[in-house]
Amino acid sequence: MKKKMWLSLTLSALLLTAAGCGSKPDAGTPSTGSGGDTEKKQFKIAISQYVEHPSLDATREGIMAALKDGGISEPDTLKLDYNNAQNDSTNNLSIGQKLKDSKNDLIIAIATPSAQVIADKVKETPVLFAAVTDPLDAKLVSDLEKPGGNVSGASDTNPDATKQLMKFISTHFSNVKKVGLIINEGEPNAVVMSKTAEEALKEHGIELVKAAVTNTSEVKQAAESLVGKVDAFYITLDNNVVSGADTIIQTAKANKIPFFSSDRDTVEKGAFATVGFKYYDHGYQVGQMAVEILKNGKKPADMNITIPDKLDLILNAKAAADYGIEVTDAMKQEVKDPDNNIIQ
Repeated sequence: MKKKMWLSLTLSALLLTAAGCGSKPDAGTPSTGSGGDTEKKQFKIAISQYVEHPSLDATREGIMAALKDGGISEPDTLKLDYNNAQNDSTNNLSIGQKLKDSKNDLIIAIATPSAQVIADKVKETPVLFAAVTDPLDAKLVSDLEKPGGNVSGASDTNPDATKQLMKFISTHFSNVKKVGLIINEGEPNAVVMSKTAEEALKEHGIELVKAAVTNTSEVKQAAESLVGKVDAFYITLDNNVVSGADTIIQTAKANKIPFFSSDRDTVEKGAFATVGFKYYDHGYQVGQMAVEILKNGKKPADMNITIPDKLDLILNAKAAADYGIEVTDAMKQEVKDPDNNIIQ
């Protein structure tokens, strides 16, 4: 009899427990999903982008795609604060001050000027950068393999890309003796890349001629000033200059001057060639790092700086005739992935 009573009481307790598990949560208790998990956390991420142009926009799109693929997207699991300095240093500083005092789980800075301000002002919150040419020269980190602080990210250049492009010019354009570079020497990334280009061209007996600008509105005039002085145009990953690439394309085509860029997006817009990669893929790489920080507890200090490793020659065959260029079989043979990297 006692044994039966004990079994009856045990069953009653189990039934009461089961009933309690099916009840609605009290106020203040995390709600549950269909699988019974506690409500997913909503991460707060701020993005500081220096200017709008295709490469930086594609970088941001890649970041957002990787976050989404990692289960972090608006509105449920992401609260995003997007800021764009519109190519203005005063705005850039204001954004940095704002984000210094905000409470975010992560801050992502796109382009060197934005990254420098954020890294200078934000010392506790994890920071990732993208579209930065030389993180060491920009003083964002002191070691590419072990950043050590609260900042890490991805560089958008592989020095080999510039060297390969200069070699391509010397190999296939025997008439090019002087290459004109439109440059804002106030951008550290542009200066670093121009030095690499100048050294590479010198090895091939080609001179680099510079036309300086301080903002995007001066790009057209700078390009026009090089007409008659150079045999080709070239630009680095220079935010001010890339923003004005349309005017260089117009000037180059009008004067049949081959135009070489350092980014795929400018080639897609009308420049003739580059050695590069997709900025969307570059951004996706940074987005994957963000997921590791937010969901897996990784620290920027322990995340090495990455660089593009999928380099290829990218040709705009469609635009070639506008520059008076004949796209030869020898040029095409240098493209590893012609289906994606020869624009017809």
